Amino acid sequence: ADGPWAARQQVRENRKYGADVIKFCATGGTLSKGTNPGVRQYTLEEMQAIVDEAHTLGMPVAAHAHGTEGILFAIRAGVDSIEHVSLIDDEGLELARRKGTFLSINAYTPIYMMAKGEDMGMLPESVEKARRLADTRLQTYRKAIEAGAKIVFGSDSATYPHGDNARQFAVYVDLGMSPLQAIQSATTVAAESLGLVGDTGAIAPGYFADIIAVEGNPLANISVLEKVVFVMKGGRVYKSLD
Repeated sequence: ADGPWAARQQVRENRKYGADVIKFCATGGTLSKGTNPGVRQYTLEEMQAIVDEAHTLGMPVAAHAHGTEGILFAIRAGVDSIEHVSLIDDEGLELARRKGTFLSINAYTPIYMMAKGEDMGMLPESVEKARRLADTRLQTYRKAIEAGAKIVFGSDSATYPHGDNARQFAVYVDLGMSPLQAIQSATTVAAESLGLVGDTGAIAPGYFADIIAVEGNPLANISVLEKVVFVMKGGRVYKSLD
């Protein structure tokens, strides 16, 4: 969609056909062929139109954004969360803190892409982009953690195999989170970011009863979360040691 009114039309059309959240690409991406992750893809006016229209219709807005300017524009426009935030700067971190913007950080993705991207059939262009960004990206994430940003456990779904998500906990801890903070990013903070406080994100009466169990104490060794031995969803047991 080009221009604020065309962007509004797309939001309305998506809502008409059942969407309950809007996500747009504020910048290019690593897996997006022919795009530069650091380059902004919408004007501020277009982003403001998307956010205003979505919020008017009761939908939260997420922005895919790697680049510094695109992140700043998206936060100023009022998005609820930024996905990736690879090159967020001090101004962006402060603005996100003041506006309560959630930062969905997928810190395991660049590690996986560099190690296995080519073997998994990713474009050489994408693997190279991931390699160029990796060190800066991880340094940025460390800074965001130190700044006390509202960090959500971002899985970057389908970039790496489902089930490998838990490997990110150890990366978060390596970058400066405490084990408890890492766990909260995937539970209480995630519930808040999705508007589901009171339904999920905790084990308590009246909640969804989505529960996992592991053998060991993740506060002592976060990596035990990579081997889940018990899964309950909505009160129904799907995996058990029995």
